[in-house]
Amino acid sequence: MYVDVMVAAVKTAERAAYVAISAEMGEIFRGNGALGYLECWGQDVPMGELTSFPRAVKMEADETCAVCVITYPDKATRDACMGAVMGNPRAEELMQSTPIDGKRMIFGGFDACVTL
Repeated sequence: MYVDVMVAAVKTAERAAYVAISAEMGEIFRGNGALGYLECWGQDVPMGELTSFPRAVKMEADETCAVCVITYPDKATRDACMGAVMGNPRAEELMQSTPIDGKRMIFGGFDACVTL
């Protein structure tokens, strides 16, 4: 299994818009080979003294930390899916309208090494 993880600061007042955009993006990812698409809205995400999710994305007082996890059967499927999504005009439009600062977003792909 291959997993993409994204962490971002989202304007708290824009939660409904973020959720609506994420739901549509999830359908696009699933339609292009993703096994699962999970969006998470921070509730217990403390500001650490040295490191933390909020520090990593330079979260501001009017923002909430969100995490997205997308799963695929393997990296080849992920690469094909990502190519299709990035070439999708609707996905591009949605990404442009999402209420996050992409410069502060953290994104990475991971090979699952333990699944239970």
